[in-house]
Amino acid sequence: MKKQAKAAINPTRAEDYPQWYQEVIKHSDLAERSPVRGCMVIKPWGYAIWENIKQVLDNMFKETGVKNAYFPLFIPLSFLEKEAEHVEGFAKECAVVTHHRLEKGPDGGLVPAGQLNEPLIIRPTSETIIGDSFSRWVDSYRDLPVLINQWANVVRWEMRPRLFLRTSEFLWQEGHTAHATKDEAITRTKMMLNIYEKLAEEYLAMPVIKGRKTPSERFPGAVDTMCIEAMMQDRKALQAGTSHFLGQNFAKASDIKFQSAEEKEEYAWTTSWGVSTRLIGGLIMTHSDDDGIILPPKIASSHVVLLPIIKNPKDRSKVMEFTESLAKELKDKSYAHRSIEVEIDDRDIGGARGWDWIKKGIPLRVEIGPRDIAENSVFVGRRDQEHNNKTSLKRDVFVAEITDILDEIQKNLFERAISLRKENSVKIDDTRKFKEFFTPENLEKPEIHGGFALSHWCGSDECESRIKEDLSVTIRCIPFDIENEKGKCVCCGRPSTNRVVFAKAY
Repeated sequence: MKKQAKAAINPTRAEDYPQWYQEVIKHSDLAERSPVRGCMVIKPWGYAIWENIKQVLDNMFKETGVKNAYFPLFIPLSFLEKEAEHVEGFAKECAVVTHHRLEKGPDGGLVPAGQLNEPLIIRPTSETIIGDSFSRWVDSYRDLPVLINQWANVVRWEMRPRLFLRTSEFLWQEGHTAHATKDEAITRTKMMLNIYEKLAEEYLAMPVIKGRKTPSERFPGAVDTMCIEAMMQDRKALQAGTSHFLGQNFAKASDIKFQSAEEKEEYAWTTSWGVSTRLIGGLIMTHSDDDGIILPPKIASSHVVLLPIIKNPKDRSKVMEFTESLAKELKDKSYAHRSIEVEIDDRDIGGARGWDWIKKGIPLRVEIGPRDIAENSVFVGRRDQEHNNKTSLKRDVFVAEITDILDEIQKNLFERAISLRKENSVKIDDTRKFKEFFTPENLEKPEIHGGFALSHWCGSDECESRIKEDLSVTIRCIPFDIENEKGKCVCCGRPSTNRVVFAKAY
């Protein structure tokens, strides 16, 4: 029998997917748990991914007229209370500040001193406090639209934290806009969702389904919530971005009014939209394997690592000179939205060096030894291929073709993810088969367990709640691109006009 190759990550995906996810983060040096419960430290290799996401998104936002601003971390409790549905939706997740200053207590330790006149909420989202500013910035229709984005951290008190996916504090961007008309606001809501789709598919190599949330899954206080949903390798769904049409609800709560061209006082129409560091969790679960993370080149922390091989000290100067000149040549080239980023690793730790970079998911590993230099060649390994599948290329050929190689890796990762989703998306009309598809007892038959079920839904909250309670399955979205089709609700059998996407989710 052929001996099975040993994986770098233990346990593997098949053995224990949740623990595998944590081990990938650890071994790829992305992040670690913080001393503060539910929070994380994002390490440089992981933060570089977020910086690249920020750069891509920031450029796309600004191309549509959006400008960046910053608003306070603390939100007065009374601001949240202005929009009843909003505060109800976030109440259980809020972190509340009630005191200021510290002073020495009776036992010599520090204790809170003065109590605040009004409790402050550490922002779970900023609609209310940004709305307060908008109410002062807007007087006339000539002041509209207001198109603002903020890069910030938010706090939502998380009971079951998981690095990147759910932490009490996380990083995100939140966009907020105000418009003179309903149509303008709806157009902006869709525009920003399209930007998120482009980021996910073209940069993260993560295929997504665009759709609308059901009323029960909408953002608290929104009229409509649009989303992108991605399938992870364990066939669960991940909400990868949302864009909300808020109607005039928050404008009325924050008193965002303007004088129209007809000299009538009207409330503005507002939107909000955001993505977060959760995308890095999605990236891990979309592309990683049992040897670590695999980074799509367009968003990777770095593109290539040069690994000089020096077995004889006499060869060091020659090998390092070749390596450093190659690094300079590569850095002069550009790829996607930035210059090619190169790492040089000359540590003398044997084979562990190469495995470190495999686990960190760098797209290209390039070995350079005296024999390669003599032939003016390099030895190239790709992260989207088996670790022992390496190719010798002439130096000038490698330099000339590196962007094409990176593009090929990017394309391969996207196509793999598309294939996974296609293989695990099923139209189901029979109630029994629907339950079997999502029932853990059928794990011995993984081909019939889990994924995206495209099934009919009658539109009732009752059926949606029953499926969620019985199977821990939610309606991820009502897809935009699905055709109207008559059928029967998979829960109650009542008439339905279209299918929705059901899945277990993070």
